[in-house]
Amino acid sequence: MNYIDIKPEVAEALQNKQPVVALESTIISHGMPYPKNMETALQVEAVVRAEGAVPASIALMDGKIKIGLTKAEIKLLAQKGREVIKTSRRDIPYVLLHKLTGATTVAATMIAAEKAGIKIFATGGIGGVHRGANETFDISADLQELAKTNVAVVCAGIKSILDLGLTLEYLETMGVPVLGYQTDELPAFYTRKSGFKVDYKMEGPQEIADLLQVKWATGLNGGVVIANPVPEAYALDERVMQKAIEQALAAQLTAGIKGKDSTPFLLAKVKELTSGQSLVSNIELVLNNARLAAKIAGYCL
Repeated sequence: MNYIDIKPEVAEALQNKQPVVALESTIISHGMPYPKNMETALQVEAVVRAEGAVPASIALMDGKIKIGLTKAEIKLLAQKGREVIKTSRRDIPYVLLHKLTGATTVAATMIAAEKAGIKIFATGGIGGVHRGANETFDISADLQELAKTNVAVVCAGIKSILDLGLTLEYLETMGVPVLGYQTDELPAFYTRKSGFKVDYKMEGPQEIADLLQVKWATGLNGGVVIANPVPEAYALDERVMQKAIEQALAAQLTAGIKGKDSTPFLLAKVKELTSGQSLVSNIELVLNNARLAAKIAGYCL
């Protein structure tokens, strides 16, 4: 049985070798409240189109992995919010079997994109090693997926609520290159600086596309992290963010939140503690990543 349902517009673009950019759906269901989540999802798709590429938002619905969503499907995800199942690699079979509605994480979106033949994926930030993982062993499945799935992920770095240093060590061990777009320093989601270096600074979309071509042509399977700093006008102060993250982590511990609920809880708490500034920053960095992803996709044909 074929579990992949590719939207005709996306299928036609792939067949005609036009640039296509994959987009995740957890950011719609779990990333922000309605109707801002729907507005942002449609805005991200519009940015991809403005750069000459075709957007392929991805989710699981009606027993299918949908590659490319209609406006009505995006609205459904946005309105249902956290009722939708946050779907990573381990969850895909169950969600498909029972024909449930699932929003794809970075890992699940990479899997779906590769199956459809899409090489470039834009998101907000990747998951990673959670703080305190030496006791909890809480490590995002995104990292394993990056180690083996041939999709490049354009993001604003690693989500700053995580342990950035340990995440970089994990990516290095798994052979995943971390590229900085016009920067030597790893951006930290809401902020442009983290104190950590990327592996290589890349100056333009074509250079990145050429590197991807060399990597995969030589049989070096696995993804690439393309770290694109949040636009300066929307970057938050590192000290303010660090304080908010520490308070959010303390609240998580008190509430006993664990596993896949951790990241949505922490992001919502940080938004509350920054009086909504983090949400504005989040939206702008996603738009910025979609723009860059579309440009890179144009050189990947």
